[in-house]
Amino acid sequence: MRGRYPSGPEFVDKLAGDAAAKDRLRAVLETLAGATRVGEACQRLNISEQRFDQVRLEALQAALTALGPKPLGRPPHEASAAEAELEQLRARVVELEAQLRVAAVRTEVAAILPHTAAAAEKKRP
Repeated sequence: MRGRYPSGPEFVDKLAGDAAAKDRLRAVLETLAGATRVGEACQRLNISEQRFDQVRLEALQAALTALGPKPLGRPPHEASAAEAELEQLRARVVELEAQLRVAAVRTEVAAILPHTAAAAEKKRP
């Protein structure tokens, strides 16, 4: 066989985690590999066979979930409340600047054509 030698349950020692959790994982892997019988693993962990079956099922389900497909790319950026408020304020500034430009044009028109301003004043209630 070429390449690296396969790693077995001893690979668990390289992982970060609780010692008791490592013992349970090592026992699960040893039973799956056929290196240890379930009864021996139960005695070593001081648990019943039913509990060992639950531990094994939980471990395999967690592994399956972790190895499942995940969406590609970065997760979408969710705007915070402050960012949303900032965007609303920017939109309001744009709106007010447009109203200011309209008011400035009206003032210029009124200065150039005073009779239209007087007519506009008469129409207002």
